[in-house]
Amino acid sequence: MDFVRLMKAKAKSAQKKLVLPEGTDARTVKAARIIVDNELAASVTLIGKQSEIDTIAAKEGVDLAGIGVVNPELAPNLDQYAQSYYDLVHAREEAKKAKGGVVLETITLEKAKVEISEALRWGAMMVRLKDADASVAGAENTTGDVLRAGLSIIGTIAGLKTASSCFVMTSLDPSWGAEGSLIFSDCAVVPDPTAEQLADIAQSAALSCREFLGAEPVVALLSFSTKGSAKHDNVVKVQKAVDILRERKVDFVFDGELQADAALVPQVTDKKAPGSPVRGKVNTLVFPDLGSGNIGYKLVQRLGRAEAYGPFLQGFAKPISDLSRGASVDDIVTTAAVTLSRAT
Repeated sequence: MDFVRLMKAKAKSAQKKLVLPEGTDARTVKAARIIVDNELAASVTLIGKQSEIDTIAAKEGVDLAGIGVVNPELAPNLDQYAQSYYDLVHAREEAKKAKGGVVLETITLEKAKVEISEALRWGAMMVRLKDADASVAGAENTTGDVLRAGLSIIGTIAGLKTASSCFVMTSLDPSWGAEGSLIFSDCAVVPDPTAEQLADIAQSAALSCREFLGAEPVVALLSFSTKGSAKHDNVVKVQKAVDILRERKVDFVFDGELQADAALVPQVTDKKAPGSPVRGKVNTLVFPDLGSGNIGYKLVQRLGRAEAYGPFLQGFAKPISDLSRGASVDDIVTTAAVTLSRAT
């Protein structure tokens, strides 16, 4: 499967609106031009001061025709955005007080206006208020900054509390996963998930499988133990996550806790987990912690010569993506296409 080509085709067909909050980054400006020229989005908006973006575009030889620019401080809908942001923060403050918590500094409309003018928050609010369908950032900002803006304004999918990430791993061997492709999760966001967070990650990864691979998810929750073969708190965590998924009555096939070979190799499954519903069908791997997930995808990428696409954020109520600060122009274009392909 040519994952990039497929995602670009989906984005072009969907024709959704994209916001790029890092409008004063030269790579982002170049990527915006490519996205518009290749008709991957219905519209592309850069956030930043017009004069600064004009200067960068001139220096890089980029024509800004057909690309929108928004300076939040001068935007005609600043008051509307500030009010929406104020309402969100105020509601959280009231909920915290109701639980006996202490709010150190109460939000005001004036403070809300200042905070929402920050580019990442503005981009997230554009998505929340449907002025954009997807947001891509991270070339200049940290993953933490991108996550905080997304969580505070867009929030997570109903019923889930955890934002996480996944990689699409494409093997040269089509017998693995869905025609050679698998979802690996979480490999970039949650260092040591609780059992509930692990269950959330599994649900988000299942949705990513449907969106990216076009396949019904078959999920294995991984461990160094298979069906109680080892005793440890980390094993119990995975077992509890499996119990939570059963209680939630999720709409995908799953099993755990499973060692990687028990999840992927039918002959081993028969020995270690006889009767497992995922036998020979796994296309989504959920790792017990960030260490194993990050190490796992890199080993498969380097030693197994698999293509690794991502990380892509998942679990958010609307599509947003985080970039590496070393991202290339092509990386931004590809991530934008992937993010736009998820917009509905």
